[in-house]
Amino acid sequence: MAEEEVDDNPQAPHKMTFRERIHKIFYGVRDDKEMENWFLTLTPIAVAFIFFFIFMMPLRIENKDLILVIGAGAGLAGLQTYWIYRGWIRGDGMTLLQGLLGLAAVLGATWAYVEYLRDWFIR
Repeated sequence: MAEEEVDDNPQAPHKMTFRERIHKIFYGVRDDKEMENWFLTLTPIAVAFIFFFIFMMPLRIENKDLILVIGAGAGLAGLQTYWIYRGWIRGDGMTLLQGLLGLAAVLGATWAYVEYLRDWFIR
């Protein structure tokens, strides 16, 4: 199978082939600041959700709780998707895994609320 070059990051020192990228994902060294950067990216999402929450509270609409939960889930899912992409581009397996686990947790929590927990919270 012919390897095709991946040019996702024009600032990278050289283009990585698919095989090099996979090798780096599984055997590469992780940047120590990556976890700190991940926590810092939660700040803008939190601020945006606070404004969204404040805007939604005085409105009298049906299923407001669903709008809030799904809106928060969509924002966090977008953030985790960014981290999956970042892990792939940088060839960083832990960042990629962190994004996948975060996305699974967000989708699971949102689904659990919509399917099971909503009735318990509304009582």
